[in-house]
Amino acid sequence: MWLRLTPATEGTSPVFKLSIDEQLELISSGTDQIVPLDELRRKLERAERTGEPLRIKLGVDPTAPDLHLGHAVPLRKLRQFQDCGHTVVLLIGGFTARIGDPSGRNATRPPLSAEEIDRNAQTYVEQAFKILDPDKCELVNNSEWLADLDFADLIRLSSNFTVARILERDDFHKRYTEHKSIFPYFQMQ
Repeated sequence: MWLRLTPATEGTSPVFKLSIDEQLELISSGTDQIVPLDELRRKLERAERTGEPLRIKLGVDPTAPDLHLGHAVPLRKLRQFQDCGHTVVLLIGGFTARIGDPSGRNATRPPLSAEEIDRNAQTYVEQAFKILDPDKCELVNNSEWLADLDFADLIRLSSNFTVARILERDDFHKRYTEHKSIFPYFQMQ
């Protein structure tokens, strides 16, 4: 299977080669703004004090065979965190790709088969590792915890959200006002 989990912090204490100010300079290079910057500084200080690297996560849904150029920007930023001694978590949205998760889109995405998702996820990992250091990266797939939810779990989970809260998101609000569907396809394949 394409998925492997590599805890980068087990059994070793990371060595931070750069000072906190040097890390902030590297991480903030090429950015317009880091919000909130003082919180990032506090987290870097805690990492240095405890010897525990930060875990920075990027989630991607394998809805196509290739990552697109826009993924290069966050991947390069994640590599900078790795170069500072921190751990990157690449979260593959295998479950959300199966249901056609609509978040962040103007329209629902079509659901994909498990085979298509696995194929796409494999190419995503191969492409991401052209930028990321695989030895400082954890790979996880959200289907590991979402696929096992039963209907009662889904009801409990959905009770944490209100329609008003969902409509606060620009993408969902726009689709609501345009009378387009908000829900993903739930035709599991």
